Amino acid sequence: MTILSTADKNFSAAFTQLLGRGKMDMEHVSTIVTGIINEIKAEKNSALKRHISKFDNWTPESDEDLKMNTDDMKTAYDALEPKLKAALHLAYDRIKVYHEKQLPKSWFDTEENGTILGQKVTAVDKAGLYIPGGKAAYPSSLLMNVIPAQVAGVEEIVVCTPTPDNEPNHLLLAACHLCGVTNVYKVGGASAIAAMAYGTETIPKVDVITGPGNIFVATAKKLVFGEVNIDMIAGPSEIGILADETANPNHLAIDLLSQAEHDEMASSILITPSQRIADETLVEIEAWLPKLPREKIARKSIEDRGAVIVTKDMDEALKLMNEIAPEHLEVVTVNPFELLPRIKHAGAIFLGPNSPEAIGDYVAGPNHTLPTGGTAKFYSPLGVENFMKKSSIISFSADAINEIGEACAMIANTESLTAHEMSVRVRLKK
Repeated sequence: MTILSTADKNFSAAFTQLLGRGKMDMEHVSTIVTGIINEIKAEKNSALKRHISKFDNWTPESDEDLKMNTDDMKTAYDALEPKLKAALHLAYDRIKVYHEKQLPKSWFDTEENGTILGQKVTAVDKAGLYIPGGKAAYPSSLLMNVIPAQVAGVEEIVVCTPTPDNEPNHLLLAACHLCGVTNVYKVGGASAIAAMAYGTETIPKVDVITGPGNIFVATAKKLVFGEVNIDMIAGPSEIGILADETANPNHLAIDLLSQAEHDEMASSILITPSQRIADETLVEIEAWLPKLPREKIARKSIEDRGAVIVTKDMDEALKLMNEIAPEHLEVVTVNPFELLPRIKHAGAIFLGPNSPEAIGDYVAGPNHTLPTGGTAKFYSPLGVENFMKKSSIISFSADAINEIGEACAMIANTESLTAHEMSVRVRLKK
């Protein structure tokens, strides 16, 4: 694991390299993804079946084979162990309650001259949700994408998830039943994104596509943006931790590894003004690694893309973390809420020693689909607003247009837009 000190002569160069952690070589795969998209646009289901045969090792015999069976969803749900079923319901309820608080409101404002201005908020008609799948499917990702769409009021929700060997993940099936989604398709990768963006004989064209995926999925989302809306371009998972002398190194270590075990490309970064905390955390990481079933993945991630930075003080640590703009940020200090106003950029902020990132992945309530690779500087977590749009409301009375219409006509005239000018003037009292 890389150990850096801001006092090092080469720190600036090393930190700049760390800031580039989220870069994905989309140029390398864009030609492949463009070809996949074009095949789906031209051949629709025929291309889908061919891609599934190539990438997922089974061949749908009919269009109906592309869709998950709702009876299988119920069977999987009924077979859940009671405690796991209760845990999924707890997660569902907490996620729903949190996202209900996000609902934007339509509003109207009136002026004395009779002008009515406002904003109308409306859900999109159709949403397409991409859920990474296969034998390592994540039902939590389904909940985190479906629930905000449902809260927003989306009428038609389409889910696509890869299904290698045509063996649906039973936990994902159970989560589908819990969420009440029925339009679930056994399609993954760039093919799924293209199918939802352009539509096929079976999969409807949607208005917005959300959900995480690999570089092919991310590239496809980028390429279809404009044909549909998207949530964000997400890359490998990451965690940043700000810690002071009061932090528990054992806890810091396993929290860093909680992201490292996701993917060899994941990034885990600890910034602390305490050399003792830095040193002890590294020892604890080595103690934890052999206990992890995914040790090989976590070790490669932590060694290649992990970092511990020792700063002169917490002010410097904060400045560096704001530059990193991590997907997940834990603040493990004596009084984390004192630092909160100074944290500018992070997808989700976990405050205090009892708020590990993992609690946010499952049951806390906020969404776990978050901006990565520094994009928290301009992207937000997935939420209800990703499935809604706004329309401006404008209504002028006769008195209102006579009061301010002349100013409008003058501006139109200066822009040499005569029809604009006259469409106002014809309504003004002579």
